[in-house]
Parts: sequence; C-alpha cells; structure tokens
Amino acid sequence: MSAPGYFLGLPLAGLTLPESPLAGSWLYELLAPGRSGALPWLIGLAGSLGIGLVARRKRALTRSGAAAAGLVGTLLFALGSLVWFAVLVAFFASSTAFTLWKKHLRSEAEGSYEKSGTRDAGQVFANGLAGAGLCVLNAIRPDPLWLAAYLGVMASVTADTWATELGGLSRARPRSIRTGRPVPAGTSGGVTWLGTLAGAAGAVFIGGAAVVCLWLVPEPHQPAALAGLARLAAFAALGGIAGSAADSLLGATLQRRYRCPVCGRTVERREHCGQPTRPSGGWSRMNNDAVNVLSSLAGGALAVLLAAAFR
Repeated sequence: MSAPGYFLGLPLAGLTLPESPLAGSWLYELLAPGRSGALPWLIGLAGSLGIGLVARRKRALTRSGAAAAGLVGTLLFALGSLVWFAVLVAFFASSTAFTLWKKHLRSEAEGSYEKSGTRDAGQVFANGLAGAGLCVLNAIRPDPLWLAAYLGVMASVTADTWATELGGLSRARPRSIRTGRPVPAGTSGGVTWLGTLAGAAGAVFIGGAAVVCLWLVPEPHQPAALAGLARLAAFAALGGIAGSAADSLLGATLQRRYRCPVCGRTVERREHCGQPTRPSGGWSRMNNDAVNVLSSLAGGALAVLLAAAFR
C-alpha cells in the first residue's frame, strides 16, 4: 500500500488540480450532482436520443438499440452528474468509432460472432444497464464506492470492445486464453497481443476520462487531491483489465458454442455457411450478452474492493 499522498511512488501529496473552469457557471450547476426537477430528465432524454439517432444513421445501433441507449443515457444524466453521463458517452463514442474503422478487415472474425457490429437493445443493456443500476443506487444512497464500481464496469466494457475491434485487425493468429493454442479469428476466448494492449488502453482511457470529469464537476466526498484522483483512475483501469480478461475466459469456457457442419469452425451463431449449426459446448443460456454483463460486474467488483481498501 502506498503512503498517503503518494501514487506509484510519486510524491503527489498536497497537489491538486487547478480550479474547474466551469466553477460558478450555469453549466456547472446543470451538470452537478443533486439536481432536481424535470429539466435534467428532459435534457438527458433529448441528448441521449440525439446520440442514439446519430448512431442509428451510422448503422452503429438498431432501432431497439437506439431506444435502449436513450433510456440508459437519460437515467445516467438525470440521476447522476457529468462523470456518470460523460463516461458512458466516452465508451460509446470510442467503441463506435473503432467498430466502424476498417470494418471490412474484420469480416472473417465477425462472421463467427453471435451478433454483428450494429448493436441491438440486448447489447446496449448488457454494456450499460449495470452502470445505470449503480447510478440509481447512488441516487438513493450516495456513496463514493458506487462511482468506483461504475467506473470499473465501464472500463470493463470499454476494454472488451477495444480488444475485440482492434484485436480483430491483428496479423497474428489468436490464441485461446484457456489452452494457449492457436484458434481461428472470431473464436470466443481467443486473444492477441494487439487486442490485449488495446483493451488495457481502453480501460486507462475510461480512468482518465473520469479524472477530467471529476476535475470539471467534482462529486461529493470524492478526493480533490491529485493522488486520490489518480488512485481512482487506476482502480477503474485495473477493474477494466480484469473484466476484459474475465470476458475472454468466460467466452472460452462457459459461453455457448456451435460447430458449423460445412466449414467445421466453432462459432457463436446458430447458422453459419448458410446451414444450421450444432451445439458444441458451453451453457445454453450463456450467450455473449450474459458474458458481457458478468465480466463487467467482475471488473466493477475489483474496482470497489481496491477503492474500499485504500479508502
């Protein structure tokens, strides 16, 4: 355990960030926690649906996915504050950009996935509903640990998405996280060094975004010192990395899998090469959305344990 005021051996005691440029402004009041009335709900609904419609036009979301994104975003804006809503936007914007970037180069891998890169309501809820639930709990009974859990959850889903989308561009053949043996691109539980590093970068990205948001609009009882904010970001990043690893491990062991009778590949789809596939392993109800939920909760749990230990 680091000494108080230190982070990774760096003497950060007494160091604080400059005063927020939003302090005292109407925008600060609009984004601060503890708001009441209908205005936060209306702004959250308008902003979330607007983002969802843009994503729908870009074919990043289905119609049901856009509606689900509107619901999750509205809850986070109305019941949370800047950090709760902006971290969701950071996850969604970055993940959508990477999903659309060089999409044609991942066609082989995506042919094995249960769902395409256009996210439906199930995928949106799998990535965002746990975070929205934590925001609701924080509104009912405020505690800094709820935010730590939220950041761990969002770092996990960001790390997993970045690892999947950028790892799919790797020239190296994926290896099973369970056996270490080479597997075809798109196989559940297959990992590459590029994907692993991309996932870690995504987790760090969420931690950094949280620090910026907490500087602009602080949360009650959150650390103001630079060392405290750096620890919170590190806990989120570590939770995200762990959650991404848990996702790969669950994908390689418990996620339901099918075998294509035509090409012989193990896939997540019920149909491949134009023919119905046959069950080949995993739990029948453990689909990709369930894996995402469980792995993100694991990341959130680790972030909470670390935050509680250094409280």
